[in-house]
This record gives sequence, C-alpha cells and structure tokens, in this order.
Amino acid sequence: MRRYTLFLLPIFFLFAFVQHSSAGFFVDLVKQVTKPETSQENTFIAGLKEALEIGTNNAVSTVSRENGYLDNLNIKIPVPDKLRDVDKLLRKVGMGDRVDTFILSMNRAAETAAPQAVDIFVGAIRDMTVVDAYGIVKGDETAATSYFQDKTTDNLYGLFRPVVTDSMAQVGVVRSYKRMMDKYNSIPFVKKIDVDLEDYVTDEALGGLFFMVGEEEKKIRKDPAARVTKLLQEVFGK
Repeated sequence: MRRYTLFLLPIFFLFAFVQHSSAGFFVDLVKQVTKPETSQENTFIAGLKEALEIGTNNAVSTVSRENGYLDNLNIKIPVPDKLRDVDKLLRKVGMGDRVDTFILSMNRAAETAAPQAVDIFVGAIRDMTVVDAYGIVKGDETAATSYFQDKTTDNLYGLFRPVVTDSMAQVGVVRSYKRMMDKYNSIPFVKKIDVDLEDYVTDEALGGLFFMVGEEEKKIRKDPAARVTKLLQEVFGK
C-alpha cells in the first residue's frame, strides 16, 4: 500500500491550487487507497481461503488413497503416447498382463506422491491477496484451480519428481517397464522406443491432482452441501 501512497501524494500537491472540491477528491482518493481492509473484506477472504483449504485437502485425500488415480477414469495414468503401439502389440500376442502391471505401478507412484502437495497449496492460500481473492470469485468455476496451477506448478513439480522417482522404485514401475519392453523388443522388426518415465508420471500425477482440485472447487461454488462450515455458508450462502 505504501507505494500507492507515495505515487498519489505528489498528484495531490500538484493539483492543490485548484478549487476545493477537486482537492477534496484527491484527499478522498488517497484515503481509499491507503485504508485498511474492512471487516467484511476480512470475512470474505477468510471464507475463500477456508473453502480452498478444504477443497485442496479433499482433492489430495481422494487421489492419495489406494486406487485414487487408477479407479478414476478422469485421472487414471495410461501408458505414454509413445508406448501405445507397445500396448496394442503386447495385448495382441497375449502379454497384456505386463502392460496392466506397468499401468498399475505408475498410478501407485502418483498416489504415493500426492500428499506432498498439501503444504504447497497451503502456502499459496496463505499468500493470496485481496486482488487474487476477488479475481477468483469473479472468475469461472475453476478460477481458483487456475490460480493454484499458476502459483504452485513449478514448486509441485520439483517436490513431486523425487517422490515419484522413489515411489516408482518402491512399487516397481521401472522393473515393470523393463519387463514390458523386453517382451516388446523381442518381437522382430519393432521400432526401439525410449520414454522419460519420471517426467511422464510426474506430469500426469499433477494433472490429475489439479483436475480433482477443480472438481472440489465446482462443488463448493454450486452445492450448498459442500459448504461444511459456518464461515463458508456466510460467504457463499447456505
């Protein structure tokens, strides 16, 4: 707020010689710009932050449970596009179980990494400004999710990737991938393929997480039953 004050005060003195009503306008303007947030604004922002905290926690809880990714067709991690031909060919020759094991292992890795997002989301909520808050409320039904994507994606990627890497080792993603590709590469005349699995699983895990955050946001905006606290009901209506 101080920088706005420093900018406006010279304007005030520049026009001080004009009629009293004009000078009064600039005084009022300075007061408006520098005034503290009202009680109503504080309630509004607190309600929005509470809604976002509840929504993001629900989303993380949903995807991090067993089969949270695997059983949700909207966020299930499939084989990478580069491996679609591998998938088709192995299933055609009766080795689809290798592909299914590989898919399961990738989704397990995403489920293991998801809880790491909570602290990053909380930090983004805590740093939210009045301008951010009003922009979210006036935006579309997933404006808050877009805010999170803008503010947290880089940090989440940096946090998720090493967790995904460790999880991939624990649940056998690389082992499953190697077994699947060994079978594929044993087939004559097939094209050799290389995929950065860590990058792929990390991107897919984050995409699924943001999708679920968006679903939670829609609920709070549209469904009164999702407004589970008194503050949410006060801000968003009962």
